[in-house]
Amino acid sequence: MSGGTKTTTSMFARAMGEDFDRLHPMLQRRFGVGLGTGYACVGRGTMTRVRRGPWWTVPFLQIGRFRNILVPEAGEDIPFTIENYPYLDPFGRETVTFVRHFRMPRALRRFDATMILGRDGRIIDYLGTHQHLAVDLELVAEPDGSLLLRSGAQRFYAGVAGFRFPMIFSGRAELRESFDERAQVFRIRLEVRNRFFGFLFGYEGEFRCEFPASADIPAHVMPLRHERRA
Repeated sequence: MSGGTKTTTSMFARAMGEDFDRLHPMLQRRFGVGLGTGYACVGRGTMTRVRRGPWWTVPFLQIGRFRNILVPEAGEDIPFTIENYPYLDPFGRETVTFVRHFRMPRALRRFDATMILGRDGRIIDYLGTHQHLAVDLELVAEPDGSLLLRSGAQRFYAGVAGFRFPMIFSGRAELRESFDERAQVFRIRLEVRNRFFGFLFGYEGEFRCEFPASADIPAHVMPLRHERRA
């Protein structure tokens, strides 16, 4: 894996401002993906653990599974890929895919997301195959150069319907991503928790990245529907 290069043109750099410069150089390269930089990021590795909450959380996770949101099973040493490709969506907005595949023991599971930069400068994460759920994200550089991502307000869109999604039926995500110099791998840890019901879903693992040219975007990473509303 080649050394990191700094960019200030990606949506993540624009959203984080000077904080982006405090990220580890390899995280700057990974989150430098954008139309202006001309490259994508494809990560392959292993999730040492994929976890879910107690048995009564499974119905929530199963509902999410139908739109490629969350994973209803648990497991260890799960092969994993993540594909980040930039493209221009039908509404003229720069978009970056975050399509994750988990090769679980009984099935291949997906966790789909696409991100845009909102008009107010925040990153908005559309979850699932049909972008029905829009989530505000906060990105912060930690003192050790890792990235801390927290989810905030959520909005549900389907047809003409649109409303702020009640958090009692959803969860807030906290993700940490870092680069291990000694092992030369990216490390990632995610937890999704509900304010009332506690832990819902999470994973942790490591992966290595390639940075191919972004001209040819695989069809399988594209959402089936794009949502205009943010």
